[in-house]
Amino acid sequence: MTETNTLYCINHPNKETLLRCNQCEQPICTQCAIPTPTGYRCKSCVRGQQKKFNTAQVSDYIFTPILAGVLSYIGSYIIGRLGFLTIFITPFIGMAIMRIARAVIKNRRSNTLFLVTAGAVLLGSLPLLAIDLLILINGLRADAFSIYALLPLIWQGVYTVLVTGSVYYRLKGISF
Repeated sequence: MTETNTLYCINHPNKETLLRCNQCEQPICTQCAIPTPTGYRCKSCVRGQQKKFNTAQVSDYIFTPILAGVLSYIGSYIIGRLGFLTIFITPFIGMAIMRIARAVIKNRRSNTLFLVTAGAVLLGSLPLLAIDLLILINGLRADAFSIYALLPLIWQGVYTVLVTGSVYYRLKGISF
């Protein structure tokens, strides 16, 4: 007669399991198991692994967003008046902002830093978007609406969306 030791999940003591984390060897249930290319891991081991990749310094959270916001503002000033070409040129501006930001942070990484930088890019593009919106509203009040008054607002909006997404995804490491 063979005796088997019943394992119970480290997080759910009432669940029997046959799985173990391939790093810490703790028993884990299928609900707690996170598949990796080398096997299943528990959530705490995966969290610990992710923290090793966060290498950003405090100064990165200060200088990078300021620089990215200023560059985004300059880009919105230039690009907002190019009309349809905005769609094609904005990703290149986002790539330039990303490359400058990467040079400042020396390729250090942090998900929070990427979000803060993308937020700064968004904020940098908003002043001219707000100005175009105010011009449109004033035109509507004066019964002087024209489709040509709407176009700068549309192109500024396109710039805002494209440059923010481009910077975030390129900093995150997803290339498109």
